[in-house]
This record gives sequence, C-alpha cells and structure tokens, in this order.
Amino acid sequence: MASLPAATIIPARRVRGRLRVPGDKSISHRYAFLAALAAGRSELRNYAPGADCRSTLTCLGALGVTVALSSSAASVDGRGLGPLRAPSAPLDAGNSGTTMRMLAGILAAQPFDSTLVGDASLSRRPMRRVIDPLLEMGARIDAVDGHAPLTIHGAPLRSIDFRPAIPSAQVKSAVLLAGLHASGATSVTERVRTRDHTERALQAFGYPVQVNGLTVSIEGGRPGIGRELDIPGDFSSAAFWMVAAAALPDSEVVIEGVGLNPTRTALVDVLRRFGARVQVEESGPSAGEPSGTIIVSGVAVGSVDVAPDEVPALIDELPAIAALASHGGRVSVRGATELRVKESDRIGSLVAGFRALGIAADEHPDGFVIHGSGQPSGGVADARGDHRLAMAFAIAALSARSPSRIEGSDAVAISYPTFFETLDRLVL
Repeated sequence: MASLPAATIIPARRVRGRLRVPGDKSISHRYAFLAALAAGRSELRNYAPGADCRSTLTCLGALGVTVALSSSAASVDGRGLGPLRAPSAPLDAGNSGTTMRMLAGILAAQPFDSTLVGDASLSRRPMRRVIDPLLEMGARIDAVDGHAPLTIHGAPLRSIDFRPAIPSAQVKSAVLLAGLHASGATSVTERVRTRDHTERALQAFGYPVQVNGLTVSIEGGRPGIGRELDIPGDFSSAAFWMVAAAALPDSEVVIEGVGLNPTRTALVDVLRRFGARVQVEESGPSAGEPSGTIIVSGVAVGSVDVAPDEVPALIDELPAIAALASHGGRVSVRGATELRVKESDRIGSLVAGFRALGIAADEHPDGFVIHGSGQPSGGVADARGDHRLAMAFAIAALSARSPSRIEGSDAVAISYPTFFETLDRLVL
C-alpha cells in the first residue's frame, strides 16, 4: 500500500482477523467538555486519537482548562461552572463540527467575546441550527450567512424548551451544555431520537439530567464531579470492517471492545437484511455506555433499502453502507439530504467516487443507489478531504479487478489514523 495522502488499494479475496478500533469519537468529545465543566480531575481512558478530538482538547486548553493527552488517555482538570479564561486568539475547531457546535453552547454563557473558526470544509457547514436556540437563550452570535467563523458574545442565559426542526445530536448537546449555565431547567424535545451519548455522559459525571421519552432536561447551576471513565471503541469506525466482512465471501472479522449504544447500532440490522451473519456479545456497561464484541461474516449478497426514518440513526454509517453494494447486490438510501452538509457533499462526492472505481451509482437529491453488478474495474477516487469517504472507497476498492488509488486518503487522520495499517493486516 502506497504512502499517504494517496493510498493504493490492492484487490482482496476476503478479510479476516480480530481487532479493536479507536475510542469513540462522539463520546470522547462529550466527556472532554463535561470534564472541563466538572469539579476535579477526570481521566478519560481510550480517548479518541483523531484530529477532531484533539481539536476539542486544544480549544479547551486555550480557554484555561488544563488538559494532557497520552497514548492511552486524556486528563482534564475541571474548572466547574465558573468562568473560563478568555482566549487570546480565535478558537480553531479544525474539521470538527462537534467541537464547534458544542463549544458554542459553552461559550454562549461566558463573560467574554470569543470567535470559533474552522477549516474550509467546516466553514461551509450550517451553523444556523445551533445559533438560533442560543440566541433564544440570551447570547449574541455573529456569523457569515449562518456559517463560521462564529463570534460569540457571551451573556447570562435563560432556560428554554427547545424543539429542533432537524434531528441533530450535536445541536441537542449544545443546548444542554448552555443549559448547565442557565437559570432554571432547559429541555430539548426531539421528533426523532438521536444518539444519546450526551444524556449518558451527563449522568456519568453527576449532572442533574432527566430523560423522559424524547425530552431531555437539565437543571442549570449545578456542576458535575470529575470521573475516571473508559471510552469504548468507535462503532462508526468499526462499521467499515463490518461492511467489508459482510460483502466479501468467506470473510470474518471479530471487533472487540466496541461501543454498543442502541442509538448507534442500527447498522447491525442493515447488514442482516443484506444477508450477513452478525453476532453481538455485550460485555456490560461502563458509565452507562454498553460495549462488547461484534462478529461479522459474509454469507450471501443481497440488497437493502434504507428508508428516511432510518437515516438519523445511520447518518455516520451511510458511506460504509454504500460500500456493501460494490461487491455485488444493491443499496438504496433515501431521505438523507443531511449528507450534503457533512465534511463534504457526501451524496455527490460518494457517487462520483464510486463511479470512478467502476461501480454503477445513481445520485438523487436526498440519497443514492449503488448497483453492484460483477467485479468493478477499479480506478482513482477522490475522497475530497472527507475521512468517511476515504474509508468507504478503500473498502469498495477491495473487490476491483485491479489496484485502485484513493486520493486524499490522509483524511482518515480525522477519526481513524491507523485505518490503512489495519486494512493491510486484515486483507487476504
């Protein structure tokens, strides 16, 4: 396999092996933010190693929070709910939408002005969805047509009862983080359940959170307590190995220590519908987050349709799901317009990349259809700076007749820096 940023993928007959994936990116962000607002030191073991989660720690450090990152953990000295330190320069969220949106919720209550910036990709992503509820709570935020950079003029916040129009765990989390500093109880009521890592994390740190159906409420002014917590493996990273094993005949992967939060594991049902054999062995929860082992083996190639009501629970796994059909079969996804405002336009970019690899793909305004008809030719696919597309193209290219190149493959550093090393170890 060639050196990054352009990776060469050699066709493979199957994938086999036992592995662990990096710490969960979504949980790592949330634990870091809540640890910073808690009283005392927190030790966050298996903190995600990617660039996105480092951006969160760097921003917290610029706000006066003492943080230290080793190869196995992040240490955070919480400052409680008192004021953070005004930053001396704009806070750079890099490529991380989670960092920008959730940190905006914290900064909305601070007694100083701050500016959040990001890379070119993040600067194109919509921020109005998080700006509006924070304005309602009393903050003042300047933006460029609803995009970063965001200049946040912090202020005393009031509680609100918020009902987001677009399902978003990031926006829900931003409002709840702002609610920790608001007077009274702040609530978020969702139309569709999104991932609940923030609710579980709030409980783990001892914050006063209440969950009643689709409504989450937080009481302001009461800090949490620093904790030692273990972060399970990232299910969205594991998704690529699960898809590879499901799609290539005579394959099997065993993924240990991976998160099994029920708001994240809808892919298991999708793979079973496609024809794969999937075994899930739960080992027990840690701080409310279940984890365990997933075993996936390819049995038969079929077809699967992902309906609009399934999309919120699969939003990060949809690029991986698309790669299922590259090895034969058919995958259809509709109701996924949100993919167009991720790190890239994940509909247009995904379809273009699959076609470049010789795989039939149709683009729709709200989704795509991938047709696996025989062995694709292989080719050169451009990940366009998107980590999940880089990994999806790599898995799809395993079934090609000839080697393929993934341009921009260094984007995997955002979430899974060792992805290509692991791929080398699993392919046969």
